[in-house]
Amino acid sequence: MKLSWKTFLLWSLPIMIISFFLWQGFLTPNSNDLNNNNTANSRMTYGRFLEYLDMGWVKKVDIYDNGHTAIVEAVGPELGNRLQKIRVELPASAPELITKLKKNNIDLDAHPTKNNIAIWNLIGNLFFPLLLIGGLAYLFRRSNNTNGGPGQAMSFGKSKALFQMEAKTGVIFDDVAGIDEAKEEFEEVVTFLKQPESFTAVGAKIPKGVLLVGPPGTGKTLLAKAIAGEANVPFFSISGSEFVEMFVGVGASRVRDLFKKAKENAPCIIFIDEIDAVGRQRGTGIGGGNDEREQTLNQLLTEMDGFEGNTGIIVIAATNRADILDSALLRPGRFDRQVSVDVPDFKGRLAILNVHARNKKIAPTVSLSIIARRTPGFSGADLANLLNEAAILTVRRKKNAITLNEIDTSIDRIVAGMEGMPLIDSKSKRLIAYHEIGHAIVGTLLKNHYPVQKVTLIPRGQARGLTWFTPSEDQNLISRSEIKARIMGALGGRAAEEIVFGDSEVTTGASNDLQQITSMARQMVTRFGMSSIGLLSLENEESNPFLGRGMGSSSEYSDEVAIKIDEQIQQIVQECHQNTLKIIQENRVVIDRLVDLLIEKETIDGDEFREIISEYTSIPQKYEYAN
Repeated sequence: MKLSWKTFLLWSLPIMIISFFLWQGFLTPNSNDLNNNNTANSRMTYGRFLEYLDMGWVKKVDIYDNGHTAIVEAVGPELGNRLQKIRVELPASAPELITKLKKNNIDLDAHPTKNNIAIWNLIGNLFFPLLLIGGLAYLFRRSNNTNGGPGQAMSFGKSKALFQMEAKTGVIFDDVAGIDEAKEEFEEVVTFLKQPESFTAVGAKIPKGVLLVGPPGTGKTLLAKAIAGEANVPFFSISGSEFVEMFVGVGASRVRDLFKKAKENAPCIIFIDEIDAVGRQRGTGIGGGNDEREQTLNQLLTEMDGFEGNTGIIVIAATNRADILDSALLRPGRFDRQVSVDVPDFKGRLAILNVHARNKKIAPTVSLSIIARRTPGFSGADLANLLNEAAILTVRRKKNAITLNEIDTSIDRIVAGMEGMPLIDSKSKRLIAYHEIGHAIVGTLLKNHYPVQKVTLIPRGQARGLTWFTPSEDQNLISRSEIKARIMGALGGRAAEEIVFGDSEVTTGASNDLQQITSMARQMVTRFGMSSIGLLSLENEESNPFLGRGMGSSSEYSDEVAIKIDEQIQQIVQECHQNTLKIIQENRVVIDRLVDLLIEKETIDGDEFREIISEYTSIPQKYEYAN
């Protein structure tokens, strides 16, 4: 097993500390070799030693420890007339002893002290500090060679950009679908990096920056990975939030370090994800802006298009809040191009589903075209999540391939939430059934309303029942009749409750419907000029993002106009409500039949729903769409 340096230090440091103290206390050499040479078996007092000396029993004396200790060889009756070695502790001052020993002709030998105490003490005192300094130096050296781990205080001003000399992200342009216009822009950038001479021959210059703008999940970061996979140039990837930290000047320092590395490896690509974290408008917000963030932005502006310039460096940035970026950052010369990455249309969704279905086992009966048609407004990330949820559900149901049933359930779960417990057959269940059938039948009998996909009484999230409509096409322009049809469709549930149960039994189930109705009617009056007030735009969607939601909004019209707006909104809703009540009253028989069927089956799909209605009345021809 390979032992890492961290594990080695973790185990060896305590052992070395314990060994150091043991060494200091027990293993440090003494001042002489007394312990090594001492073989005395007994001790004798100094007075008794003098008596032995007077009696002539002492034969030899060896003096150690600077005259403090003596090993005496003596013989006498008390010692069994045998020569023995005896240890004697000598007094600090005994000048007469040497004279007395010489007078009695005693064999005297002195053993001087070896002068190595200071050396050993010095080594022992320096051992632990040197060990500590060495360990800290190793940790600091290791932190400078890596991007993570403890001890980054010495390198907090360095760029944290992920650098790939030969970018291999596993993603290429073929793996990116649904954003063909954005792909064309970046295919041109990649061609410029690979074959710059074909552009420079006619005087074209490489774009300095490309800004990707779009909602979350539409594939901005995935597109940047595809650029890294296609271009054989160094690729730097960093998030905007990694520039700024608590230390003053760190952000600007990291920007300088990033572009310094990029210049050394030019031509190359720098990708900054979520650039709005550092590129917001300067001097904004309550109480002023963040000075440290503004200095980081100033440094970024200078590096992108300052006096020096950055030849061969293309900066690609991504954000979903282009409205809050500083205007100096968006001008030509810094970000020359702005590429919009929107939610995909039907063709885009179909292409994205084809990409994500490559590694999924899908039943032959499943049509990806139907799935794409049923998922308007889904981003690329939503579609990837949809197929993954369907695959998980397939395993849970112990099936071998994904069927349309699992995909429908996954769509319902993503849009409306997890499935709840089925309702018990009661008055509440019947009331919910009338409410949902009211939505469905009004939407079906209106020409300009989307067709019904299915009606269900299975609770999901906060909703106790749901009516699903399938948009006929991806529309950017909506007519007045279509908005009114949507208002009437939303009023269908409340109108059914009023007709069947009476005004006194209406419930709070239409609260969300009423909010949507009011919002649509207000936009007709104040934004779209679809009322008798005239062709005036009295409200707009723009607001100051730095003041918070609703704080920066203010009315741009007089109180008299506000009263007229309220009157027009009320008039539109009342007109739609009366038309909705009329539809419910004229189709009461088929509504009762559909409610009984819905309570029995809990779910009715759109085809069966329209087939039953067609037995009682004609259904207007709606928009044609491909399955």
